[in-house]
Amino acid sequence: MKHELVLVLDFGGQYNQLIARRVRECGVYCEVKPFNTPLAELKAMDPIGIIFTGGPNSVYLDTAPHVDPEIFTWEVPILGICYGCQLMAHSLGGQVTPAQEDTAREYGKTPTTYNTAIPLFQDLPETGISWMSHGDYMAKVPQGFSLAAHTDMCPTAAIADPTRGFYGVQFHPEVNHTQHGTDMIRNFLYKVCHAKGDWTMGDYCRTAVAAIRKKVGKGRVLLALSGGVDSSVASALLAEAVGRQLTCVFVDHGLMRLNEGDEVEAAFAKWDIRFIRVDAETRFLLKLAGVDEPERKRKIIGEEFIRVFEEESKKIGAVDFLAQGTIYPDVIESGAGEAATIKSHHNVGGLPDFVDFKGIIEPLRMLFKDEVRQLGRELGLPEYLVSRQPFPGPGLAIRIIGDITKEKADTLRQADAIFREELARAGEDQCLSQYFAVLTNTRSVGVMGDGRTYDYTLALRAVTTDDFMTADWARIPYDVLDRISVRIVNEVQGINRIVYDITSKPPATIEWE
Repeated sequence: MKHELVLVLDFGGQYNQLIARRVRECGVYCEVKPFNTPLAELKAMDPIGIIFTGGPNSVYLDTAPHVDPEIFTWEVPILGICYGCQLMAHSLGGQVTPAQEDTAREYGKTPTTYNTAIPLFQDLPETGISWMSHGDYMAKVPQGFSLAAHTDMCPTAAIADPTRGFYGVQFHPEVNHTQHGTDMIRNFLYKVCHAKGDWTMGDYCRTAVAAIRKKVGKGRVLLALSGGVDSSVASALLAEAVGRQLTCVFVDHGLMRLNEGDEVEAAFAKWDIRFIRVDAETRFLLKLAGVDEPERKRKIIGEEFIRVFEEESKKIGAVDFLAQGTIYPDVIESGAGEAATIKSHHNVGGLPDFVDFKGIIEPLRMLFKDEVRQLGRELGLPEYLVSRQPFPGPGLAIRIIGDITKEKADTLRQADAIFREELARAGEDQCLSQYFAVLTNTRSVGVMGDGRTYDYTLALRAVTTDDFMTADWARIPYDVLDRISVRIVNEVQGINRIVYDITSKPPATIEWE
């Protein structure tokens, strides 16, 4: 069955794959392609609509990414977002200039007024909050376009040419901060592109299984299993595709949460898969000794994981493919295409140059966390695994600021366990997306039993989010935070001060490193 297709042309913005996620949420299949993909290839895909993404460049510079203007002659609707909006204006005869200090430059939540007579904003409120992130300004809109939205600072917050089906918005409708943003994308799909909506997660599952079978053939696959949501769903998908050709290897690098290694082994002992647990605490801690720079930590862990997997593959016989539970937030934060690198993930940017496998399989690479959970349910995984809170592959290594020792890891394990236990006891864990403790490298003076202490500061972090691309800090009740603080300081040696992180993403990331 051939599905309707919307193309998302990637110009390097941080939210680009989130656009694709919103399109899929609306029941329309889409693919993300680099902006410089040959036009003949794009046209052969026969899209019903095209979306230009945001990006970090200024469209009027010679070095800025552009698209062949022929694309505007295809009679296919186009939605330009942020940089994509400016690119459309620039390409069709408008003018884009640097914003002045006192006008047009906007960042963050911005009150916006919409023209609800045009299809893009039809049936939506006339005013709302949009998420702006632009330093350039459309000083002149192209011929045939009208102004479709404005803010106090920017009269050209959106432009429209309904006759040709061309729309541009300066803001980001794909992020949760924009009110009714998904409705705007849905309007583009159904009112402008006239989509029928014929794609589901079940379709993705069937397509992924078929693709894995074709790639693997009669080969054998080794999966890097952490026991988290992503690798668990990846293992179920691979098991569905290749069955006993799959071996799952769980590397216990000594940087797991309290008792987590034993819990992972117990959970997967019930499955009909080949499961191997490798105790690698000593070798990982030796490699990380004295290293305090977070990017080096990630790369060391990424390489050491690969080396362990290579050794295990030799023990079990010839293995052709290494599989990982990489998801798209990992990819985009590690830098993809024109996107800036925020931090390297151990399973993406942390991979060594040489990998002794025929290939790497990452069946979840284009999915966001909530989509991974949907896929897990589609595959019949138990809810306790599908709903499990994310835990980074590098584990506590990126939750210990500064150099890593076993003593610090043990200290953090105990504190983190208390944090999690008290949140669960208060019922707060049910409304939090991710929560954890961070052992900082800051030490301060304290008083315990009439004596002076000079111990570590522990930071607590809890966020709420739908997609892990943006997140808000969680408002945990003070009495719960008080109980957590008292217990940690009294029960965990080496900590005498507790702080709570009240920073959202952006500007912060969810993890500290």
